[in-house]
Amino acid sequence: MKNVLVAEDDADIRAALKDLLTGEGYAVTAVADGERALSAWKGAEVPFDLLLLDVMMPGRSGYDVCREVRASGSRVAVLMLSAKGEEIDKVVGLELGADDYVTKPFGVRELLARIAAAIRRSEPAVVDAGGTLPFAGATVSTRDYRLKGPGGDEQLTEMEMKLVRLFASHRNAVLTRNALLNDVWGVEYMGTTRTLDQHIANLRRKVAAAGGDPAALMTVHGIGYRYV
Repeated sequence: MKNVLVAEDDADIRAALKDLLTGEGYAVTAVADGERALSAWKGAEVPFDLLLLDVMMPGRSGYDVCREVRASGSRVAVLMLSAKGEEIDKVVGLELGADDYVTKPFGVRELLARIAAAIRRSEPAVVDAGGTLPFAGATVSTRDYRLKGPGGDEQLTEMEMKLVRLFASHRNAVLTRNALLNDVWGVEYMGTTRTLDQHIANLRRKVAAAGGDPAALMTVHGIGYRYV
């Protein structure tokens, strides 16, 4: 049984989400604000498989919760839920490390599909014990997803690690956005290519911070990306 934390300040929506997910076989903890969400996440006896975070909550927002969770190095799936539909709001969530973003009002089946897909994507892939992978002038540990270079080291997310593996195994090949979405997020993913573009931007930023060469991840305009 997958363990889900729901943080939503609207009592009716919170109760509806808990009933919906419980009926689908999830173990659900539901809280009303970001502070309680962080307390529940930190104190969980069984780790959560997914955090469903409303963006606008009193006190600490869903953005604040996502930021702290990712700062800890956790790769738990995070899905942002908000009435905000502007692109910049989605970009902020993705930059903070969220895996997906659902705008209210949403369809029940769509939400369930996105939750299931986010959990599947966050499950660790089989990696080489203690192995390393050269990437863009730096080195990636396949054991703990640390990107290390002369400038320091950066923590990669599960999705960033999947992108690294895919690019490294297709060096110099042009990979279309659709191909990257299908291979990394899965064919059932219903989001936009903006999610991919933001993950690439984050990966480039971390490569640069570690002292690597972000230009090794080239944009092929109108098509996708190429790792050289």
